[in-house]
Amino acid sequence: SLGGYLGGSPYFGAIVGRYANRIAGGRFTLDGVGYQLARNNGPNTLHGGARGFDKVLWKGEAFEAGSTVGVRLRYDSPDGEEGYPGAVAVQVTYTLNDADELIVDYETSTTKATPINLSQHTYWNLHGDGRDILDHVLTLNASAFTPVDSTLIPTGQIAPVAGTPFDFRRATPIGARINDQDEQLRFGRGYDHNWVIDRDRPGTFVHAARLEDPVSGRRLDISTTEPGLQFYSGNFLDGSIKGKGGRVYGNRTGLCLETQHYPDSPNHANFPSTILRPGQRYQSRTVFAFTR
Repeated sequence: SLGGYLGGSPYFGAIVGRYANRIAGGRFTLDGVGYQLARNNGPNTLHGGARGFDKVLWKGEAFEAGSTVGVRLRYDSPDGEEGYPGAVAVQVTYTLNDADELIVDYETSTTKATPINLSQHTYWNLHGDGRDILDHVLTLNASAFTPVDSTLIPTGQIAPVAGTPFDFRRATPIGARINDQDEQLRFGRGYDHNWVIDRDRPGTFVHAARLEDPVSGRRLDISTTEPGLQFYSGNFLDGSIKGKGGRVYGNRTGLCLETQHYPDSPNHANFPSTILRPGQRYQSRTVFAFTR
């Protein structure tokens, strides 16, 4: 029901923004001006704040073009919403084609310099029957990740995945190393980290991830223009939320693969910039391709 989504679900299927993922202390400085955001995740800001883009009413229109169908969503975020500077016009387009691809296009403009980081927070379970996702096989096109502190804020380091439980460059069952004695896994209660997608040039459209269910043979491939991908293994799902048919969402019964810029980028000069200025246009594309 709609009430279930509005009543505190963990971003099921949502567009998250104005800044997806976390900002440390809900604070950043831009052009010499300090900004304090609404904090909604302990000391930090998560997915835009207490009233992020997942909790606002979007204007939508369906469309059909040849063999594709889709929906175009628009939202105008006012200057100062959740503490962010600038009035931001956002458009997100979902397109489904005959190749079994779900294409998500993001476009944004602003009246003042502001951080922008939009993502899609779908939970995936290729079993389709409520079992956990630990036997799903994951491949990530990423040779590095961004380690975090105990509040899941990046330390600023970009660390190689080689020799760690974060190396998914070869297809690996999610459950193979999720319970290893590793400080980063302890901080996230499993995987809840940003991977740095391998590519030759920034902004190019590349394959980022493959998720496979060995039982059904279902496969999901994700390609994107974004520099990072957050893999979250559903560690905080606790069985308190019921879905279709009364099905309970227990621990690790769904996972997220969120294409994005890196968490807390406004506070790390060595991370790709997320600052959008007047006259510029934020554009991003992610494609989810399904095969069986």
